[in-house]
Amino acid sequence: MYRRHRRPAGRRPRTLTTVAAVGATLLLGLTTTGIAAPTPTEATPGGPQQLVRPMENLGRGVVAVRAADDNVFVSWRLLGLDPAGLGFHLYRSADGGDWVRLNDDVLTDGTNFLDTAADLSRQNAYRVTTVLDGVEGVPSEPFALSADHPEEPVVRIPLRPGGAVKFAWVGDLDGDGDFDYVIDRQTAPQTLEAYTDEGEFLWEVNMGPNSMDQDNIEGGSATINVGHNDGVTVADLDGDGRAEVAVRVADGVVFGDGTTHREQDDVRQSIAVLDGETGALRAAAPVPDDYLADGPMYARLGVGHLDGVTPSVVGYLKNRIGDGGFNLVIAAWRLDGDDLVRQWRWLRGDQDAPDGHNTRIIDVDGDGRDEIVEIGFVLNGDGTLRYSLADAGIVHGDRFHIADLDPARPGLEGYGVQQDNPSGLREYYYDAANGEMIWQHFGEGVSDVGRGMVGDIDPRFPGMEAWSFSGVYNAPTDSLTEPDTGLAPWPQLGLWWDGDLTMELLNDGKFEKWDPENPTPSNSLPRLFRNTDYGAVNAHGVNPALVGDILGDWREEVVYTNAARDELIVFTTDQPTDTRLYTLAHNPAYRNAMTLHGYLQSHHVDYFLGHGMSEPPRPAIAYVGG
Repeated sequence: MYRRHRRPAGRRPRTLTTVAAVGATLLLGLTTTGIAAPTPTEATPGGPQQLVRPMENLGRGVVAVRAADDNVFVSWRLLGLDPAGLGFHLYRSADGGDWVRLNDDVLTDGTNFLDTAADLSRQNAYRVTTVLDGVEGVPSEPFALSADHPEEPVVRIPLRPGGAVKFAWVGDLDGDGDFDYVIDRQTAPQTLEAYTDEGEFLWEVNMGPNSMDQDNIEGGSATINVGHNDGVTVADLDGDGRAEVAVRVADGVVFGDGTTHREQDDVRQSIAVLDGETGALRAAAPVPDDYLADGPMYARLGVGHLDGVTPSVVGYLKNRIGDGGFNLVIAAWRLDGDDLVRQWRWLRGDQDAPDGHNTRIIDVDGDGRDEIVEIGFVLNGDGTLRYSLADAGIVHGDRFHIADLDPARPGLEGYGVQQDNPSGLREYYYDAANGEMIWQHFGEGVSDVGRGMVGDIDPRFPGMEAWSFSGVYNAPTDSLTEPDTGLAPWPQLGLWWDGDLTMELLNDGKFEKWDPENPTPSNSLPRLFRNTDYGAVNAHGVNPALVGDILGDWREEVVYTNAARDELIVFTTDQPTDTRLYTLAHNPAYRNAMTLHGYLQSHHVDYFLGHGMSEPPRPAIAYVGG
């Protein structure tokens, strides 16, 4: 098993906060114990005013796996505020012996290394130090690879035995600079469990008798993670360097410290914020009761910085009106000391604002403040309607994406698909800031287009591709680059894995690479490997429990369990690359996306990540905690 070396209990980690990070923190007015009111700072002298948001003070996230030919692949994080020119030294310790430097010259390219000289019959631990202007920094936390470890691109994290897991979330629950895990158990009643990054059990929340009814439209008032609803999210909500867990609760939920939540009846609900390390209740606020007569509300929860600085829990809340349509409420809450304060609520009412099955929280207009984005409308950070795409003929659809699909065009773009649009509209592409349609594709008759995907999968054309089941289009030019729908890749999930700048694909446990010059049917794409090759099983349907940049360099990890559900299997790349990017988890758009589930979709950064990309701009963030 892969294990990190644990520090003595109670000892705070040493983290590598740069001078720039400290400066940004002071300008913003942040402390390690809380978040101040929004304060604009100048990005450069005389430059535009810029809001700086708090972000986890992550460690280097060193990870090592045994790769092909008896080599060890090691990777680590470049942090969002690392200064230009920062280099690294990599060290190995065999069986607890002296640390030996592996590189002759300072490592200044990709933050990964292939160790071809390790004695794999011994335990090998790895750590890195920073090097700036010839001065070496303090060592990172080490990562140990056990002796005679099998060749596999995974990290295995032990769990208590339990039921099926649908979703996982990550956050630094204990403040040590590493991402820890929160998982659900799809049992009756349902439970939430928290573990450190090494698999140390922290706590359990029993969702109680109101989680027994798990109907995916009108289930119990405490039910989580059914259909497109999750009702859980994880993030540092108070800026102390430790993540909290927000969960929609009802009567009878038992928190991690054994206390029971009570409501007036089985229909009323609250948003509860839990201490990430203990699972104890820190604060709670009622779910809006505007539609209480129609029963409890299912929820999707996520986190964004709606004022540009302070994290807010955003809730998408929905219940059914008899056997007909649905009430929709979107609300935001802020953790203020010991209180969870509702900032605003928005009621759809009779407004024509089409929703879908996943939510995105992202700054669509580049002002530093996040908006709440549904497939057919956008809310500003203050809860007012920014625009609705209903005026452009958009109705309900299953999936959509917001990203910089066209690097030559200012700002971000959106791409979505439609379910049974009466006009025959199948897919559409638009300006994310104002909703202006750029192109639309129609088909014969009414069609339910269940999936759609974006990513740079064809380096022959600038920008990203967008595809559902009508061929592959280069999004910026609206040109059909692969007209044969049978040869187009299946539009499920994208994945950054092999280290080049075109996207890999993840579908039903298959890690794949589409070759646009030699396309093959989607059921026979060139396969890197399959999750079952290493004992992993899908979490729900064809999906994993989580995709995100959790460990190592900027490539993404994929989280599954084993069949016995007593182990998380975290797939992490074993492919060297010279591409050097700061961790995606320090990109504001990407980090927000990691807090959201719904119908599981790929996360996107707020810059163009693909073939021919420019160096991404420095994120407007400041580290907190640690």
